[in-house]
Amino acid sequence: MAKQFHNKVAMITGAASGIGKSTALAFAQEGAKVIVSDIVVEAGQETVQLIQDAGGEAHFVRADVSDMDDVASLVAAAVKQYGRLDFGINNAGIGSDWKRLADYELDDWTRVIAINLSGVFHCMFQELQQMLQQGSGAIVNVASIAGLRGLANSSAYTASKHGVVGLTKAAALEYATKNIRINAVCPVFTRTPLFEALFDVNPTYEERIKQNIPMRRYGKPEEIAQAILWLCSDSSEFMTGHALPLDGGMMAG
Repeated sequence: MAKQFHNKVAMITGAASGIGKSTALAFAQEGAKVIVSDIVVEAGQETVQLIQDAGGEAHFVRADVSDMDDVASLVAAAVKQYGRLDFGINNAGIGSDWKRLADYELDDWTRVIAINLSGVFHCMFQELQQMLQQGSGAIVNVASIAGLRGLANSSAYTASKHGVVGLTKAAALEYATKNIRINAVCPVFTRTPLFEALFDVNPTYEERIKQNIPMRRYGKPEEIAQAILWLCSDSSEFMTGHALPLDGGMMAG
């Protein structure tokens, strides 16, 4: 029995760890050829090795999503390697300092926006060139629950993720008749290295934050990956322009 993404090509940014890594592994398990990208070369190559060890096909390309030229080279490398690009998973991102807005350093704001928001724009811009040429494709942007509501003491991150949701909706309308679907996922706090680093700074955060999630637990990268796969699958072929909360019930209250 053929796997659902047999002979399809998926490109995942920020795939060296966390949600990106889990998503790369999940696509490979479903038969996709995977372009793994990150700025962390060794860990990105480890993701590729895991896929290859399991019998899958993957290739690593280093790219800084805040640099349009890097992203152009990334998409070009994907097409050169596998001939097409069916799925663009724009996951690369960073956190921001936990400060009130008036206490922000301008450099911190600029860096978060450059990676989390401009980086998604750069990826979508380049992915769409190829998808329009081949006449099909699906893009999933990894936003955050902070793209749907305010997150105090994290204004740069919140603004960047709101921007990602806005980009997703605008582009989905623009390409709805072009056989290209564009959606976003909005996870609540998920057990990733980025999130775990927060607990290292202040161990009391772990239980305090959990109390705000109705399910009283954090998300798992594998859970987010499965939602991304569904958004790329034929099962969601009438769905575009949505920002899907994966939040343990947080947005229900």
